[in-house]
Amino acid sequence: MVNARIAGIASYVPEDILDNEMLSRMVDTSDEWITTRVGIKERHILKKEGVGSSFMGINAVNKLIESTSTNPDDVDLLICATSNPDYRFPSTGSIIAGGCGVKNAYSYDIQAACTGFLVALQDATAYIRSGMYKKVVVVATEKMSSMVNYSDRTTCPLFGDAAAAVLVEPTNENVGVIDGVFRVESHVEHLLMKAGGSVKPASHESIDAGEHYVYQDGRNVYKHAVTNMLDSSIEVVTRNGLCMNSIDWFIPHQANLRIIEAVAGRAGVDPSKVLVNIEHYGNTSAASIPLCLDEYKDKIKKGDKLILTAFGAGFTWGAMYVIWDI
Repeated sequence: MVNARIAGIASYVPEDILDNEMLSRMVDTSDEWITTRVGIKERHILKKEGVGSSFMGINAVNKLIESTSTNPDDVDLLICATSNPDYRFPSTGSIIAGGCGVKNAYSYDIQAACTGFLVALQDATAYIRSGMYKKVVVVATEKMSSMVNYSDRTTCPLFGDAAAAVLVEPTNENVGVIDGVFRVESHVEHLLMKAGGSVKPASHESIDAGEHYVYQDGRNVYKHAVTNMLDSSIEVVTRNGLCMNSIDWFIPHQANLRIIEAVAGRAGVDPSKVLVNIEHYGNTSAASIPLCLDEYKDKIKKGDKLILTAFGAGFTWGAMYVIWDI
């Protein structure tokens, strides 16, 4: 049986850093307050004028192509996961493909918020297993700073900018993406951008009301994130005849250190097996899991069993069982 393996990984973060001390000069907060509540010390911000999420995506994909010695002409499909597209149209994926010299592929965007990378990887896996494509690039890129209100002390410490990409290829071995569990449940009111879409197009009133920034009901998001990431992780582990003790690495979406610790603790995962990098990057939405994987790729060994899990607006969430093959 043909399966889909992750054959390469790369990431890109902007050079400019916004740390907690700098943020405390912008809004009523402090390093202690932020660190205690969410575990973030700094985040990278894309300050370059006139560029958006595609700029970071192009950098990540170019690094991926170079590191895997891939000919861009051989790429069949590029899937872009983002909540921060350059424009409402055209797709950010099409801009990234053009910027990377990917000329013989189809490309499209998906919007699954912070779960976007896992959903895109699930799509790529289906294309590979079907035999339709041989080389699929999945890129998650998020200029989160473009939707952050830096006068809102409850949300502005959370988010950073980043991109990460993986190359997905076929394999006949029992490695790669083994299984995934995905769910969605409508809770629009708890996590959204209130204006700028077709329900409430941009207007002077919506801009004056600050409705073009991310809005989050933190308490409800925390409760659902912990429950749903936990349940989906346990489900994918159980139905594959595994237990948490047999997993080598647990890689959750890097949203909030308290959420990560709560999910891992309730699942019974050994803390030494939980991969975390939120301290230096913040919540990079769809990019957070592949960014974390890329940072720890020298630690993860071929054949290691991984559980990836994420939760985002929608609400949309899921978990994936992967056997590493790089």
